[in-house]
Parts: sequence; C-alpha cells; structure tokens
Amino acid sequence: MTTTPSSTTATATAPAESAPAPGTSLITTLPGPSYTDPDIFRQEQEKIFERLWFCAVRSADLEKPGAFRTVQVGRESVLITRNRAGRLRAFLNICRHRGAQLCTEESGEVRRNLQCPYHAWTYDLDGRLVAAPNLQKMPDIDRTERGLVQVELREWLGYAWVCLADEPPSFEETVIGAAVERLGDTASIERYRTEGLALGKRITYDVRANWKLIIENFMECYHCATIHPELTDVLPEFADGFAAQYYVGHGAQFAEEAEGFTVDGRGGFGRLPGIEDTQDRRYYAMTVRPQVFVNLVPDHVIVHRMFPMAADRTVVECDWLYLPEVVDSGADLSTSVELFHRVNAQDFDACERTQPAMDSRAYRHGGVLVPSEHHIGAFHQWVTECLADEGA
Repeated sequence: MTTTPSSTTATATAPAESAPAPGTSLITTLPGPSYTDPDIFRQEQEKIFERLWFCAVRSADLEKPGAFRTVQVGRESVLITRNRAGRLRAFLNICRHRGAQLCTEESGEVRRNLQCPYHAWTYDLDGRLVAAPNLQKMPDIDRTERGLVQVELREWLGYAWVCLADEPPSFEETVIGAAVERLGDTASIERYRTEGLALGKRITYDVRANWKLIIENFMECYHCATIHPELTDVLPEFADGFAAQYYVGHGAQFAEEAEGFTVDGRGGFGRLPGIEDTQDRRYYAMTVRPQVFVNLVPDHVIVHRMFPMAADRTVVECDWLYLPEVVDSGADLSTSVELFHRVNAQDFDACERTQPAMDSRAYRHGGVLVPSEHHIGAFHQWVTECLADEGA
C-alpha cells in the first residue's frame, strides 16, 4: 500500500479492506503448511525479511563509538555499530576474506576496529579494510572495495531499521506510512517522542510458534475476554472482541476506575508531555509489517520486535520506554511492566498451543476468521502477495 504521511487529525473508521462480502460471517485463513513448512519459511526470509525494512536495534543501546550488536535478519547476520563520528552503520557480519563471521557475540564494544578472529582481517567502524597480515605486500587491493558489505539503515522512533534489499522500498511509505494507515497521521505517534524515552525494562521471549501466529494474535481481540483478564479490567471494550487496530485512529479508552495502565489499575507516572488531551487515558496499538508492534499509552510506550528464527520459533524482544527522569529516579516500574508482561505471556502461550495444530489434517486447508477478525485477512493477502512477487 502506498500512503503519503500527513499531519491531519485522525478519524476513527474501520479500514476499507476489512469489510467482508455481504452475508459473509466466516472467511478462510492461510493453510496449515504456511506455519510449518521450512520451504515456505525460507521464502518468507528471502521475500519478506530480506526485502523490507526490519527494526533491528534500539539506537540508544549502541551509545558509544565502537559499540555493536549482531541481529538475525532473514538468513543473514547483520552487524550494527556506531562509528567514530557517532553515526550508526550496518554491515553483513561476514569477513570479505574467507567468509568467517566477523562478530560472534550478540553485543559488545571494540576500541577502534573490527577484527576477524580467523585471519585477522581488520575493518574500521565505517567498514573499510584497514589491516590484514601481509597487506602491505598486496598494494593492488582496494581497501574500500574489499570492505564490509554495507546494509541500508534508517532511524525512526529511537530504533535502527535496516534493509538488505539492493533497492530498498520507500521508508516513508512502508514504515512511517504504517502510522498513517493505523492512526490517521504521523503526528499521532510523533507526539510520544519515543526517541527521547529511556529503557525501563526489556524482556526477551523465546516463543515456539510461527511469526504469523504472533502477528495474527496481536491484531485481534476476539480472545481478550478469554485469556486477558488484567487487560480487559483496564480496557473494558476489549472484552467485546474488537481490537483497537480494527478502526483507523481509534484508541481503547481506560476503565473509569483505572488510574493508569498498570496491572492493578493504580496510577502510572504522569502523562508524556507531547501527547494531546484526546490521546490521554487511551491505548493505541500499531503493527508495522513485518515484525514490529508499537503500543502507546499516556505515560509510556511498549515496542515489540520479532526475530523469526525458524518456521516454529520466534524470538520477541519487548521494550518498556519511559521518560528519562522516571527511569533515573529509580521509580518502581513493576506494576506498569507487569500488565503487558502478563499479556505477552498469555498471548505467547496461546500461540504455542496453536502451533502444533498447524500440522494437523484438521488444519490442512486452514481455519476461519469471524467478523471481528476479518481485518487479519488483509495481512494474509499481503503475505501471499509478497511470496508471489518475483522481483529482486
């Protein structure tokens, strides 16, 4: 979908693509093998995760020059580091000599250069080859050409997004455009000033389920009354089965008795200074395909990043972000964090209980979506179109 970001005021409306055919209560899902077949997962790695913008790391995690982190993007290990000028750079985590993995640790810090542990080929933080055994005896080597393979990188919402494609799609249309598609404008998310928030808590979940099951779960609330008692206590409209993402610009309103977005309904930490009155005491959820969830509440922001590792395994890294002064004060964040941690645990348990059934004969041709889930059909159509695309 091509969307031009704007700063117009959002109006809560149901998305056009979610409207079912007249008289149609049930529409079909993707078939079971879509969630289990290793070959289909390989195609998703190639045609989705390696072609689209992928949210890789939180920018502030790489605070100093020389800090690095490695992340799995599709079939590739990507190395992200901060150079001497303070700019984030991304490269394929592969030495150009004999293909050894350059950095084998998930994160760390180097003083000046990145050195391959195999033959000691050494690269600066901009990816240029600066040293190697006997390099002076090989004056014909182009140190830039033999440098690390660069990966495109953009920063938004305080995170570094990378794209492995030779010609990346428009970041404005496919990533920032997701905010317009969900919230009606970019201002609605920019007011939270996520890039200036501090990390209060990070929890990593290793989920034994296909990445699409996790997205489908996040997009709907038909299950909320069944498995999310704490969430529906704070957001009572979710008990009716309609997710906030179903309507453009809509945010679920807090219960009258709820003082904040906490597990016991007590107050949080005061409203973020940039949001408007219309956004106060409301929860907004947004999916940025293919692997990011953004949750906006008045006093903090929760960001999920999914790292699909196999057809039946997805690592999810979840960040709770607050004003720096809240984090620096040592405030007790536990009741604030606990609410969505329980939601995560409940959701991931449901996905893990669903995953084994994807191999069943009963699910060979898929399942069905009820009307409050029909908007998930647009996600299924998007996945199908991505896999059918033969473009580079």
